[in-house]
Amino acid sequence: MQRIGFLVYPGFQTMTLAALPVFECANFPPNERRYDVRVLSEDGGLVRSSSGLTVYTEAWGDPSFDTLIVGAKTVPEPTAPATVSFIQESAKASRRLASICLGAFVVADAGLLNGRRATTHWKHAASFKARFPAVIMEEDRIFVVDGNIWTSAGMTAGVDLALAMVEEDMGADVARSIAKLLVIYHRRAGGQSQYSALLQLQPKSDRVQSALAFAKQNLNGQISVEQLASVANLSVRHFRRAFKTETGHSPTKAVEMLRVEAARLMIEQGRYPLKTVAKEAGFEDHERMRRAFIRAFGRPPQSFQRSGHSESA
Repeated sequence: MQRIGFLVYPGFQTMTLAALPVFECANFPPNERRYDVRVLSEDGGLVRSSSGLTVYTEAWGDPSFDTLIVGAKTVPEPTAPATVSFIQESAKASRRLASICLGAFVVADAGLLNGRRATTHWKHAASFKARFPAVIMEEDRIFVVDGNIWTSAGMTAGVDLALAMVEEDMGADVARSIAKLLVIYHRRAGGQSQYSALLQLQPKSDRVQSALAFAKQNLNGQISVEQLASVANLSVRHFRRAFKTETGHSPTKAVEMLRVEAARLMIEQGRYPLKTVAKEAGFEDHERMRRAFIRAFGRPPQSFQRSGHSESA
């Protein structure tokens, strides 16, 4: 049975433990019991989180784990020497070492990320790079795997990281079944951007949300404003006005944003030629996709293709 340790400390962010149910569900029948999950702290006992919730922990003791996962606080702070020492010992004795969100600061304080690729929450990526210039910060990734060290972005990305670990251990079918059990709408790959077009658009009404959901599900076909208005059950004129008010963008611009996001993910996965990506994302040709990428990112699709290839190498 594999030992999984979740390392927390006073003031930890409770979402650190959101990844824990992934391993718990992996033990459900008909799977064999694969994981022995423990929540750890330096002295054991009750540890108070940043929200006031307290959890019972075990003193960390033996540093040998299959996987040690380092939790995060709400703001990066200098790491206690005892914590640094334990993480360093555990990195030598364990198969995998991981961090969730700002836990990357803790792992970096232990000197374990120097010369490695890593990620953390986008909001703190700049301060991370200034503090740890020897680390290759990939700030727009859901999670990054470099050797035996895994780092994830913001708190919910820890769930994606944990699912990827289960997939490595038990296969894709088991990971998919766990995601379904946890009612996770979409399993995100590590290379996926932390950027979300839907989150940026922030539709407020059910009607506009329904129209955007329809567009996202039908990107590889023609999508007209008339179609979207029909899905929203509004006249075209009323739909255009409501859409602009709620999202700050025209329907045509919003569909382009969704196409660019879908194309970028496909490119970063490194599985498809650019012509295929353009077709699947609904661009009429590669040149139209190139111009859309320049408008969105100031960079052509090929630059993301190179990043994706380097990640998979």
